[in-house]
Amino acid sequence: MPSGGADGVGGAFANGSDAEQPLEASGLNARYEIDRELFLQGDVRIRQGGFQVTGSEARYSQERGAVSVQGPLVSRGEGFLLTGEDANYDVETGRLDINTATFLLHGPEMRGNAGSLSRISEEQVVIQGGLLTTCGPRQNDWAIVASDIRLDRAEGFGTAKHVRLEVLDVPVFYWPWASFPIDDRRKSGFLYPQFGSSSAGSGAFIAVPYYFNLAPHYDATLTPQYIHGRGLFNEVEGRYLSSLGETTLQLGYIGNDSAFEEENPGESGERWALDATTRAAFGGGWRGYGDFSVVSDEDYLSDLNRSLEINQATHLQRKGGVTFRSDQQYFDAYLNDYQTISDRIADVDKPYAQLPEIIYAGQTDAGVVEASVESQYTVFYRDNEALTGLDRANGQRFRARPELALPMRALWGFSRPSVSLDYTRYDLDDYTLGDGAFDRTVPVAEWDNGLYFDRQSSLFDVPYNQTLEPRLYYAWADADPDQNDIPDFDTDLQTFRFEQLFRPDRFTGGDRVGDANQLTVALTSRFNDLLTGAERARFSIGQVQYFEDREVTLFGEGAGTRSRSPLAGEVVLNPLDTLEIRSSGLWDPDTGNTEEGRSQLLFHSSDYRYLASVGHTYSRDELEQSDIAAVFPVSDRVSLIGRWVYDSDLDRTVGSLAGLEYNNCCWSVQVVHQNYLTDDRELDSRILFQIQLKGLGGSDGASSSISEAIYGFDERERRRFGTP
Repeated sequence: MPSGGADGVGGAFANGSDAEQPLEASGLNARYEIDRELFLQGDVRIRQGGFQVTGSEARYSQERGAVSVQGPLVSRGEGFLLTGEDANYDVETGRLDINTATFLLHGPEMRGNAGSLSRISEEQVVIQGGLLTTCGPRQNDWAIVASDIRLDRAEGFGTAKHVRLEVLDVPVFYWPWASFPIDDRRKSGFLYPQFGSSSAGSGAFIAVPYYFNLAPHYDATLTPQYIHGRGLFNEVEGRYLSSLGETTLQLGYIGNDSAFEEENPGESGERWALDATTRAAFGGGWRGYGDFSVVSDEDYLSDLNRSLEINQATHLQRKGGVTFRSDQQYFDAYLNDYQTISDRIADVDKPYAQLPEIIYAGQTDAGVVEASVESQYTVFYRDNEALTGLDRANGQRFRARPELALPMRALWGFSRPSVSLDYTRYDLDDYTLGDGAFDRTVPVAEWDNGLYFDRQSSLFDVPYNQTLEPRLYYAWADADPDQNDIPDFDTDLQTFRFEQLFRPDRFTGGDRVGDANQLTVALTSRFNDLLTGAERARFSIGQVQYFEDREVTLFGEGAGTRSRSPLAGEVVLNPLDTLEIRSSGLWDPDTGNTEEGRSQLLFHSSDYRYLASVGHTYSRDELEQSDIAAVFPVSDRVSLIGRWVYDSDLDRTVGSLAGLEYNNCCWSVQVVHQNYLTDDRELDSRILFQIQLKGLGGSDGASSSISEAIYGFDERERRRFGTP
């Protein structure tokens, strides 16, 4: 029988299928028919467990276990907010159907609207005639519009039928079906299309990647793409994660590259590339590693490569081995080879393979004496059939350098005298200057000394600590001047820098040991902020005094007769956390000439919206280049991107990058035009795109090139998109 209404009436009705989750309902006015129906009016509130809905009117049918609610209504639950005109709620199943709905998902920060929306369960939502975006309210810069959208929060993904991507309400792409993530979990399905253009080789392209979530510990991504003028090109990446480490395999293949065939008559249009990396941790300080790269032809990387983690190069490395590291020991054994992909490199200039190379270093303390040894065994191989003389030789090299030192340290300074023996043994094949088995022994003595003075003061009310660190370093090596009967497997002359002042040998590698009788005098001063601990400034200068001529050469390079080196200096200034100024160079006091110089100013705002760098590189009679780079916001959403590199010797631009970035809370686009100098000293150009839709990923193309060109841009991308 009917009952009268009453203000402020509320009731609780147990759900027959789950007595522990009662249905609670309240309103300003209520009318209840016993065992049949409850009618509520005015500020209606209905709750069951974590689900709740509010509206203007509600009818609860106890017989059907259903509630109909008139809006405007609002429904809240864990991680979501729904609004609509009217709704039906099933008490038994928890299903909620809303007409003319809007919704907000807090976890993935997605919102949208729908002709109808069904909350089937706490984790599943079905949207009919819906729109989905991660943009802010009243800002549909981009949106996914579909006839049917299903969101599964339990699985972390959504699916949609008859999907179109709209940018500023304009349709730009259509998919008959799509699957997309709504959180960080992985799921098989199509990723978002990639597109771009380049006037250097690869042309306009469109790619549709498909991700295979095969198992928790391995997956794969297949990226078929069509390149204008070339045809169908496929790239695939596979990743495998084990208890030891991770392995990545990347492949690229095109069966019939029509543009390549036109440019290279007689060559096959079948082109391919492979890149594999693996890292493993075995425990106890042991690790394994492997890197292998190979391409079908010299132009593959410039024409086709977008996803393989190998860059334009003349040599591709294949290296694999195991290492061990502890506090006092180091061991590394590996095989190392190269693919020389440039036809312009002569056989004599190709690098040797190490098959294998074994390195061991150890150190121990014997009372006040420190004993150590560095050793290396290498088998060098190169196809030298077409070469003559020393260039034809292959073979084995063993090198060991035992050392005894007497380190003395105190708060005010240090002193470290040491003696060592640099021993090298060769066993060579195809050696034309006599017996290929011979050795070389060079005694070496070093004495490194430093003092430390400091004082505290303040500047602009900021306390700081200033240090004064004089350093004396003496080196002596009694090396045979005539070592040019030894092949050059891996040796080069070191570029003279400030850090080179404190090394006894002017050669890298193991085929030359330099003679030395020299004293380095250097001075460093640091200014440390006592409030933050940051080093705000560092000034260093030093010079080598030679007591004897240097006679050991690398086929004519490396000798010297002057009595002192150029002055080598470094200056590093960090007056602000966002500003760094670096300068280093060599100045010859005998001639008054600057031999080398490198200077760079780096600036970024605290949020990395502003980036700027100015640099200059100079090497007398060889190179002089200047470069300027910047990312400059001209509004809250638009930024200019640019870099310019000018070569004074060539009197021309040798590289440039100019572009535009639009960025707001839910999407960004970068378009850049890049010029770069090719091997034949011609400027080539390409146009690169990148689009990022917040929460949905985007197209590749521009970001990595900008990061290589502009200091701090990669950090800027991490801060904006949360990438690792």
